[in-house]
Amino acid sequence: MKKWLYAAGLGLVMAASASVQAADKIGVVNVQEIFQQMPARDAVAKQLENEFKGRATALQAQETALQSQMQNLQRNAGSMKAADRAKLEKQVMANREDFQSKAQAFDNDNRKRQAEERNKILSRIQTAVKTVADKDGLDLVIDANALAYVSSDAKDITDEVSKQVK
Repeated sequence: MKKWLYAAGLGLVMAASASVQAADKIGVVNVQEIFQQMPARDAVAKQLENEFKGRATALQAQETALQSQMQNLQRNAGSMKAADRAKLEKQVMANREDFQSKAQAFDNDNRKRQAEERNKILSRIQTAVKTVADKDGLDLVIDANALAYVSSDAKDITDEVSKQVK
């Protein structure tokens, strides 16, 4: 029985030492910093701005027209016939609903495209992280923003990944 306990204890010590050795192969990367420094990020922002510029301009024009209609209704509501006022109110409400619907669709489309482009950039960063980790023989790479504390022994590969991505 003592031999079994001794063997089990020795096995635990060996397993613990193996995990300590694996801990030497940990890298840290600041993905947010790399993302902010990427020139592609600015190019994508300009591309998306141009892509949605026409719709944004049309929405602004529609909003201006709607505000003008609402001001006209408020200004002249007291002097209008009841039927004319009801007709104008109905038209303003229909225009407002149309505007809100188009504005919501615009926001959804814009957010979706931004997420698509952001994910493309993050995929490039992830590929670069894997390349650098493989080259440096790292077993684990952790995002620096997800950690409360990083020992000075952990290898920071942020600069290497940043060079790889550019």
